[in-house]
Amino acid sequence: MNRAPESLPRTAGELRSAGHVPKSVKTELHDNLLTALKAGQDPWPGIVGFGRTVLPQLERALLAGHDVVLLGERGQGKTRLLRTLAGLLDEWTPVIEGAELHEHPLAPITPASIRRAAELGDDLPVAWIHRDARYTEKLATPDTSVGDLIGDVDPVKVAEGRSLGDPETIHFGLVPRAHRGIVAINELPDLAERIQVALLNVMEERDIQVRGYTLRLPLDVLLVSTANPEDYTNRGRIITPLKDRFGAEIRTHYPLDVAAEVAVVRQEAHLVAEVGEPLIEVLARFVRNLRESTVIDQRSGVSARFAVAAAETVAAAALRRSALTGEEPAVARPVDLDSVPSVLRGKIEFEPGEEGRETEHLVHLLRRAVAETSRRLFAGLDLRPLADAVADGHLVSTGERVPGKDVLAALPELPVLHEVAQRAGVSASDSPGRIASAVELALESLYLARKLAKDSDDATTVYGP
Repeated sequence: MNRAPESLPRTAGELRSAGHVPKSVKTELHDNLLTALKAGQDPWPGIVGFGRTVLPQLERALLAGHDVVLLGERGQGKTRLLRTLAGLLDEWTPVIEGAELHEHPLAPITPASIRRAAELGDDLPVAWIHRDARYTEKLATPDTSVGDLIGDVDPVKVAEGRSLGDPETIHFGLVPRAHRGIVAINELPDLAERIQVALLNVMEERDIQVRGYTLRLPLDVLLVSTANPEDYTNRGRIITPLKDRFGAEIRTHYPLDVAAEVAVVRQEAHLVAEVGEPLIEVLARFVRNLRESTVIDQRSGVSARFAVAAAETVAAAALRRSALTGEEPAVARPVDLDSVPSVLRGKIEFEPGEEGRETEHLVHLLRRAVAETSRRLFAGLDLRPLADAVADGHLVSTGERVPGKDVLAALPELPVLHEVAQRAGVSASDSPGRIASAVELALESLYLARKLAKDSDDATTVYGP
């Protein structure tokens, strides 16, 4: 848990003497973003593939002080991007100790805090909150209520003897509690339209209406949200007056090239075994093929999480083989790609009429990705000696119970195998599993080029003439 430095002012008087001047959250983001850009620092750690497209638009929106909606298909990193906004806030900010909202000690906004500040003056106690506590996220669901977002009358406070007209009977909702911070609403169109209406005054007039009376609070929030284009037109929509109050609508996208796709997988996947760069590239190309396929429902998109889950599945298959055979380290090989279509078939939507053919389509697109990767990797390399060796009777068996050393033992010593390994980033002194992974990719490429045959059953695959 983050602890505020002891040297920070602890009363309103000390804060005032230190020359602290309150500033709005949008000004804070503006100043800190500008400082980072001038210093050449990356304001968006962990964000891949948006550098020339989405991020410049978002930076312009923040510098202009605009509320923002990110519009894009599922799995494009919208939420991940919004969460990085907290990194642009000041690390520590002062609040009135014990106040219900994050009110500035020199600028209270609720009746209770205003009264308390007048009574205590410079002795008003000050607490400090970390920037992580100033980012609030809410997943919009159809059952979200106005009370959840804005607030409602607290029956306990009414039972204590206060009248219903007393502003102090309000139990504040998520948005007021994010005062002097960032509010992120995911899947905004899923909010019922009458609930979206409740946000209008918050964004424009900065007042709160609860149960028939108005409590005018100068709320200081940056409202950001995400939406899926499909939701805009079918399942729900952002009402026009609310859209008008967002200063910027920014379209996100999937990674624009294979390198960015690979970088996302490497960053996000939690791999329980070693998965080499060639296999990660295969999975990246596989996902890109899915996004271009006419048999896939592109309106729902193919999430970047699909490639991440595929890499984790391949790694798990390698770890299972390692446990069964005792081979260490556990290294993924092309044979482990066979586990991907059946496991992840339910993560994507197919066009109507493709029922029953889902696995067939996935296997085809995965093989195409293997062919594209091996073509790039082995460009200019003559693999005929390897094909000739197999044709001469050196059949190669692989599978979930076949260790890498057995794959290599089936082949004679061939100079081309050293070149194959080198192209895959593997040295001759590496483990048998790593070398076997490169050799298997070469064998698979020969099979896909119809230079070799392949016979497979549930547990074993055999490459032959």
